[in-house]
Amino acid sequence: MPKLPSSVNRYFLHPLQALAAAVGYSLFRVLPIDVASAIGGWLGRTIGPRLSISGRAVKNLTRAFPEKSPEEIAAIVRGMWDNLCRVAVEYPHLGSLNIYDPDSRVEVIGAENVDLLRDDDQAGIFFSAHLGNWEIVSLGATQRDLPLDRVYREANNRLVEWLYQHGRAAVEGALIPKGSAGARLLLQSIKNGKHLGMMVDQKMNDGIPVPFFGRDVMTAPALAELALRYDCPVVPARVERLKGAHFKLIVLAPLEMLRTGDRHADVAANMAKVNAQIEQWVRDTPEQWLWLHNRWSDGSD
Repeated sequence: MPKLPSSVNRYFLHPLQALAAAVGYSLFRVLPIDVASAIGGWLGRTIGPRLSISGRAVKNLTRAFPEKSPEEIAAIVRGMWDNLCRVAVEYPHLGSLNIYDPDSRVEVIGAENVDLLRDDDQAGIFFSAHLGNWEIVSLGATQRDLPLDRVYREANNRLVEWLYQHGRAAVEGALIPKGSAGARLLLQSIKNGKHLGMMVDQKMNDGIPVPFFGRDVMTAPALAELALRYDCPVVPARVERLKGAHFKLIVLAPLEMLRTGDRHADVAANMAKVNAQIEQWVRDTPEQWLWLHNRWSDGSD
């Protein structure tokens, strides 16, 4: 299929996409979060597995879990779409979640590890992955009086990007786009003693090869490079969806970072520890991870 001219995308398709997104955002915002999440999950389970991109998820799952049957793989794909669409429609409700309220729909384990970074008077890094409703990690830091500067990928559609920004407004801290300009902001943030939130489960073509599910995958080394250079604590945090729009936020103790003095070896070894942690999370709840990334791309995808 021929590629549409950029002017068609910019002046026709992008406004239509933004209008559809705004209508959907407004609709799910007025619905109770449990109802919105349930509708999103149903839409995901019903439509998602039929999309051609699901083939990539099947391929990734087969690589990661060669012991699983096609039926088990298909069930995980359905669960992935259920979770992904729930995350999308829960965006309008993020600001209403009170993470640390005793009656909250979020169970928190390890809040003391957030306090540790907040009170140690130095820069620090949280890392997570696209699991459960991953936006709750940053919200949990904000509501513990710890702003996070977060690295993220900007939407291709600038009008839709505004909606993403609006949905994340409840989280304190700067949004740092990926790319060369973002890298400079990332460095400045750490130099200024701030705290970063990084999603480190996606492929980076010019990264370094690090084991993940038994195969080397191209992995961004920035987390380990920054932690070693500025002696920052690195805290793993994840969100698990329990049932519907109920969650568990788990914040672990800081990783023991290897520091042998061999910079390249230390970066590789520490990113291997990070990938091993993410792999364990994914194995715990495979249906809640975003299997649509080209994580194991070998040039044939």
